[in-house]
Amino acid sequence: MSVEAQKVKQVVIDEIMEKLQRAQSAIVIDYIGISVAQADAMRKKLREANVDYTVYKNTLVKRAIKGTKYEKLAEVLDGPSAFAFGLEDAVMPARILNGIMKDYKKMGFKAGVVEGTYYDAAGIQIIAGLSSREELISKFLGSIQSPLSKAVRTFQAIADAKAEA
Repeated sequence: MSVEAQKVKQVVIDEIMEKLQRAQSAIVIDYIGISVAQADAMRKKLREANVDYTVYKNTLVKRAIKGTKYEKLAEVLDGPSAFAFGLEDAVMPARILNGIMKDYKKMGFKAGVVEGTYYDAAGIQIIAGLSSREELISKFLGSIQSPLSKAVRTFQAIADAKAEA
């Protein structure tokens, strides 16, 4: 291999390593079977959600993940693989890809690492069904709002009753 080819490969490896350092999650999928138009539509959806989606050579990814928390992904890096990096929301790549997979019925999860924990395809499928952090906070606040409102109305009724007496 020429020195120039090694430099080009090292640039790609460095790019992968940089993305992994910034990412909260990395999801690996098998993307074979979708058309160019479907791939473009998928990339657009992912880009809008600030998810970095790229196809890399498995050998370069294996070099980049060696010795990192993503190293276990090497087990699934056979055949065509695409990578979705969650930069802001760890669950977003899995959730968006899951919706796309339901639409196209062709792709499939291979595995992923979410917030430092490795998950196989079934685990990523479960994660894809989770609500976003904002949705969970909203549900939590909604669940505590009702009892607090009742308590405030009760205290107000007691105060009103004492004021009348």
